[in-house]
Formats: sequence, structure tokens, C-alpha cells
Amino acid sequence: MLARILVPVRGDGMSETVLAHAAAAAHRHKAHVVVAHCRAKPDDMIPYSTLLPRFARDTILSQAAELADQEETALRASLHELAGALDLTETDSPDGSRATVQFVEEFGRMAHVIKHNGRLADLVVVAKPDRDRNLGTNVLKTALFQTGRPVLMCPRGRPVAEGFGRHVTVAWNGSLEAARSVALTLDVVAGAETVTILAVGAGELHGATAEELRDYYALRGVAADVLHFEAKKPGLALMEKTREIGADLLVMGAYGHSHERETIFGGNTQSVVDTAEFPVLLAH
Repeated sequence: MLARILVPVRGDGMSETVLAHAAAAAHRHKAHVVVAHCRAKPDDMIPYSTLLPRFARDTILSQAAELADQEETALRASLHELAGALDLTETDSPDGSRATVQFVEEFGRMAHVIKHNGRLADLVVVAKPDRDRNLGTNVLKTALFQTGRPVLMCPRGRPVAEGFGRHVTVAWNGSLEAARSVALTLDVVAGAETVTILAVGAGELHGATAEELRDYYALRGVAADVLHFEAKKPGLALMEKTREIGADLLVMGAYGHSHERETIFGGNTQSVVDTAEFPVLLAH
């Protein structure tokens, strides 16, 4: 069962989408959502390559602090209203009896906030990156590569599906990344009503089969079906099959090759990250 869900936020307008998906997972598992706001340090606003008079430096620092206060106040008010609409109880002392939420603010860079809070979270929830506008890529990358936790990537501007998490597909090819995704998402998969294992092609040489994964789940009380298919572009095919069978969440291993290599040359994970229109649960 999920107990702690991290939602890193900043003033980019994506809080509503991300928190809505986190809330859906929290209600299913009676989990506690930690909304962590990254607040830039005023000193980071000072251009390092420019020498400034003392009064100019003090003015910039004062204005930066005032602007950060205004942003933080507005964001807290917005998140407070959104939490109420999502039926999340605000508390700093969750007891696991209901879905709850807590707002924290930390100074520093977003990567540091995610690392600090993410390594003791059961799930990190982020927005789907927008590479054209260079939004969210570093957040997803940090969550995947620096926390060791599964990351739920939410599509931008998409409402939460009714009964979100009820039907889950699990991508399987016998690889190390697929095995880690299975191990890290057992609670999510166990909480689903229907589980379908998507096996693309012959799988990795000497890797476990989809049928063996089905037996592994059965030992944990999870009944899963297996769907075999062939595809020239496995990443795109996984999403297509997930839509075809009516599932609302795809679980998959992420970046068998490096993030940089897949970003430049393409890859299964990158194709999913770039084109997903429904939530995808990734693990590296």
C-alpha cells in the first residue's frame, strides 16, 4: 500500500493536473501527499558575472524576497483550495486512515527538493515534460535518476480518469529496467482490479518470460493476464495496446539506455515520454 506520495511544484500552472492524479492515488491507498514547493534563494537572483554596488545588490535581494513571498502565498492559497476540492484533509500528522495532504516549502533548486523528499516517498508525481518549451524535463529526470522511486508522469491538461488505477498494464521484456519497475510498483499493481502484462516481441535473451511474471504476481495475490504482440516501435505500441484494452495506467521500466542518448537518438522510453496521452508509471 502506498503511504507517502511526493508532488514537487513550482509556479508553472501544472499543480492542478499533478495534484489531481496524486489525490486519486492517495484516495485509493489512503496515502499522505507531500506537496513540496521549491523556493529560489534570493542570492541566486544575483548575476555572478556582474559586479554590483552594495545598494543595488540589497535592492535586488529585497525585491526577490518580496516576490518569492507573494508567489508562495498565492501558491499556498491555490493549493489549499484545490486540496479541498479533491477531498484531501490537510495535516502534518497523517495516520493512514484517509487521504491527507501537507504543504512544505524549501529553499534551493528543484533537483535538491526532489532528492531530499523523494527518496523516502513511495511515489513521485510529476507533469509530462514539454520539450518544445523546455518545461519539466529536468524534474522528470531528477525524479527518475536521483530518488530510486517510481515516478508517475501525468499528461498535461488531461482530467483524471474515473476509477484511475483500476486497470493497469505492465510492460515486460525481461530486462533489468522492467524487473525494477515491477518490484517498485507492487503496491500500485496490487491495488488494481485488472492487470494486463504487455509482452512485446521475444524479450531479452535469458530474461524471465511474461508467463513467469504472471506467476510471480500470483504469489502476491495479483491475478494478471498476458498479452503477446509484435511491434517495430515498442514504446508507441505499448501505449496503443493500453488504450485498446481500456486500461488507464501503463507501468514500464525507463531508459535502458542513458537519458541523453534516448533524447538525441530516440528510444522506447523517450517516445512514451514525448507522446503519452494518459498517465505512465516509470521506474529506472
